[in-house]
Amino acid sequence: MKNILFYISLTSLFIGSSQSIEVPVDTMVTTTHSTTVKGVKFDYTAETGMQPVWDKEGMPIASLFYTYYTLNNVKNRATRPLIISFNGGPGSASVWMHVAYTGPRILNVDSEGYPVQPYGFKNNPNSILDEADIVFVNPVNTAYSRMLPNKEGEMPDREQFFGINEDIKYLAGWINTFVSRKNRWESPKYIIGESYGGTRVMGLSLELQQNQWMYLNGVILVSPADYKVLRVGGPVSSALNLPYYTATAWYHNKLPEALQSKDLLDILPESEAYAIDTLIPALAKGGFIDAAEKMAVSEKMAYYSGLSQKVILQHNLDVPNSFFWKELLRDDTGQTIGRLDSRYLGIDKKESGDSPDYSAELTSWLHSFTPAINHYIKSELKFTTDLKYNMFGSVHPWNNDDDNTRDNLRLAMAQNPYLKVLNQSGYYDGATTYFNSKYTLSQVDPSGKMKERFTFKGYRSGHMMYLRNEDLIQANEDLRIFLKESSANGKAAKY
Repeated sequence: MKNILFYISLTSLFIGSSQSIEVPVDTMVTTTHSTTVKGVKFDYTAETGMQPVWDKEGMPIASLFYTYYTLNNVKNRATRPLIISFNGGPGSASVWMHVAYTGPRILNVDSEGYPVQPYGFKNNPNSILDEADIVFVNPVNTAYSRMLPNKEGEMPDREQFFGINEDIKYLAGWINTFVSRKNRWESPKYIIGESYGGTRVMGLSLELQQNQWMYLNGVILVSPADYKVLRVGGPVSSALNLPYYTATAWYHNKLPEALQSKDLLDILPESEAYAIDTLIPALAKGGFIDAAEKMAVSEKMAYYSGLSQKVILQHNLDVPNSFFWKELLRDDTGQTIGRLDSRYLGIDKKESGDSPDYSAELTSWLHSFTPAINHYIKSELKFTTDLKYNMFGSVHPWNNDDDNTRDNLRLAMAQNPYLKVLNQSGYYDGATTYFNSKYTLSQVDPSGKMKERFTFKGYRSGHMMYLRNEDLIQANEDLRIFLKESSANGKAAKY
């Protein structure tokens, strides 16, 4: 049962002089609910609203939409973890993990994550709300978050929001305001980011520490994007895809019997070792590779990928992911496979070509997420506005310059002995592949002195591994374990 406790509408702060739809600057709706997690029933409170982003003069230049969940009847809130949750894009709302992973309600989907009608949501019996309070944050132009005009009706400079470092800077300030308003400075704090959100939270770990004086217990990377590898090209970027090809080909029964007859987790280490030990050096030789070696490598790549040796040679051993999505089933069903989750199938206009016409998995997900989040916010959280909920917002051009987020995470960990990192990835994710994530973890701290503070968890699904019910259960349990293992437990922060 839910009751609306109060509704704060600071109408004097509404900015509407230059807009046909008003953007609330500083509002909050509070509702109470009950749920059952792991067989235990409890009550919780949801705060849904808009909180400003301030400029240097203390004036609001944007307002971010958020939802904050807290367990009721907690005796000592200071000991209860606070998780600050972001999705990615850049330009994506925080809808995905909100109503499919860690929040108290999840999509009405089947056990593998495919949409079913009627669209809607249901209780999440695996939510980590039993162990931690959670706030889901939507960056500028995502969900209902928007920039705000000044007194003269002029909009702020877009460039201060839309870039790797710009995004990190203003979000860190917003988090400081939020933590202060909610009196959570004493609580153990965690930041979780999915996809581009991985880049975001790696950078936030140091920004919060150095410029907001906020020290974290944990950084959680969900299918993280590392732009030091992604879209860069070259031997490392290309070779790291091979284990993903192996996993996906195994799922679609396209591997040789020697591999297909084994369990997935028994064959992936073999493919990973080949990618690092043999494929990277071979690709690094480029056109100067010996002909015999090139043939041997192409044969082994075919063995591990389910592709023909012929098409691998036609690509000079450098096979793009987009081609793999188009090629793997070309001579069987003629269907394409999904980018973010290669269990999903698509139908192109032509079987010929180098890449799919569309992302089969994303269109499938939007079936479920869009109606569910719009209905949930208005019907259960009681937050109403005429603003459009942007699943993906306008944030481009995006400034990718000076991406030091990987090293920022290293420095934050070096300075903060409490700080630990958890990575969660799906084996069938072809956008931010699981082995790319493993590689990133290995590169954060080249000294290896902090490697025991990194944890990797893999799942038999894709980018949003939590859509598959079996992985939803395990991934939330892995989060609970991480919260316990990263707890200070009274120990001093020292080496």
